[in-house]
Amino acid sequence: MAAFKKLRRYFSKHFFHRKDTDPEAAYNLWAGSYDSQPDNLMLALDEEVFSGLLNHIIIKNKIIADVGCGTGRHWKKILGNEPKKLIGFDVSDEMLKMLQQKFPHAETHRIINNKLEGLQNESCDCIISTLTIAHIQNAEEAITEWNRVLKPGGQMIITDYHPLALAKGGKRTFRHNDETVAVKNYVHTLEDLKNIAKQLGLQVSRSIEKPIDESARPYYEKQNALAVFEIWKGVPIIYGMYLIKPDAAL
Repeated sequence: MAAFKKLRRYFSKHFFHRKDTDPEAAYNLWAGSYDSQPDNLMLALDEEVFSGLLNHIIIKNKIIADVGCGTGRHWKKILGNEPKKLIGFDVSDEMLKMLQQKFPHAETHRIINNKLEGLQNESCDCIISTLTIAHIQNAEEAITEWNRVLKPGGQMIITDYHPLALAKGGKRTFRHNDETVAVKNYVHTLEDLKNIAKQLGLQVSRSIEKPIDESARPYYEKQNALAVFEIWKGVPIIYGMYLIKPDAAL
């Protein structure tokens, strides 16, 4: 009974009795505290998945577009590989302001209607999008736009909350003014995303699905939520895909 009450309190705090907030509005609220989350499991797992996929790409002297760049969580790592240019896109002005504080010379643009304004066709060597695509209602429209600006032979890295976790009731939440805010998500199955890629001529070279396992236990312990951990244990929580746009000349 004690475990049940603890579970009910946890879900009441993190999942129920709340209207999901539009991503632009939510991330404008979250921007000021986004980089101060030492115990955020999803950010830790995203770092692991993204870093593993990035190792397959030669960044030096390449033009990179980061879609859903946020505060530039991955920028130090990317810039350390000496790209020719790194361009950030996000729907949130406040997140972009935080990125500009950390990287004063960064080129950033606000996304409107999934358009990467300012980028010409086949102008980028790599498209990166982390923890973003489930916030986009029309995934096909977004990936089609990313593909438009990607050069033949270019690569694309996508990571995000696993659709199975979202379908099970998982939420992206944060605290603001003593209230829990949940960011609106849309469930795009991996099969649907891979079919979109296939229709656009993109090849899925690598795919990673990371479940909740024992390595995640400490994150739940700190929240006094081991009962929740037991429910989610074994559920895929994050995924990553590495795609290639074939070079017709080869």
